Amino acid sequence: MQQNRLHLYLRLVRLDKPIGTLLLLWPTLVALWLASNGVPDWRLLVIFIVGTFLMRSAGCAINDYADRDFDLHVRRTKDRPITSGLIKPKEALIVAAVLAILAFCLILPLNALTKQLSIAAVIIAGTYPYFKRFFAIPQAYLGIAFGFGIPMAFAAVQNTVPAAAWWLLLANVFWSIAYDTAYAMVDRDDDLKIGMKTSAITFGRYDVAAIMLCYAASLGIIFAVGWQYGLRLWFAAGMLAAAGCALYHYTLIRTRDRDRCFYAFRHNNWLGGAVFGGVLLDYLLR
Repeated sequence: MQQNRLHLYLRLVRLDKPIGTLLLLWPTLVALWLASNGVPDWRLLVIFIVGTFLMRSAGCAINDYADRDFDLHVRRTKDRPITSGLIKPKEALIVAAVLAILAFCLILPLNALTKQLSIAAVIIAGTYPYFKRFFAIPQAYLGIAFGFGIPMAFAAVQNTVPAAAWWLLLANVFWSIAYDTAYAMVDRDDDLKIGMKTSAITFGRYDVAAIMLCYAASLGIIFAVGWQYGLRLWFAAGMLAAAGCALYHYTLIRTRDRDRCFYAFRHNNWLGGAVFGGVLLDYLLR
């Protein structure tokens, strides 16, 4: 019985679906490498990797708690543990609280600025699910939540947050709008019925164009920041590969087929990995 309960908790935090963790992790790693001039402290690396996993898991639990009455009416989410009645809502809150506390314990050895930013990160992550009730493009707020590891990484390394970090956070907002709009296109019909706000609904027939423009803005900002930090050939190669991924996504989403849109969303792992791979190689092969 206990083992079955553990399995439900693992489903609640999406342990079987690591794509969300990776979408948080790639921008954070890019920030760590830039902030440390390509040589991040291994302890910081462990802290941010494990912390990213814990906070994403906590965010999933909070999201399912907040959306428990809406998920009943969405084909993709109606069988989630809370919605199906297998886990009580208060259990999800306890799981989220425990994971958030563990994540905070990880950063106790770090400086005060990083701890202050972590509090803001928790508030943003905890309030994101409620933005879908009234904000026309909640994916922009998601981009802040998913990208807050960027200023935290710079703060942990440099004890300050330079302008480049905020530019990278803006790039992450555009990237999040791009991939999560593709994700929202999967649920658009259900979301319209229940009155949920998503960028896929807001953009309407311009959804595909909006996604591609957001990809262009995100990659353009990242390229400009990387160039400013002295990254050149291998970084440019990584950015070119990322742009190729974005163009591939266009071929998937242009028909607005649900399965192909969902695949495009998941494929963003490769786009983020290409950006980080370019940064990593450029530092390693100098």
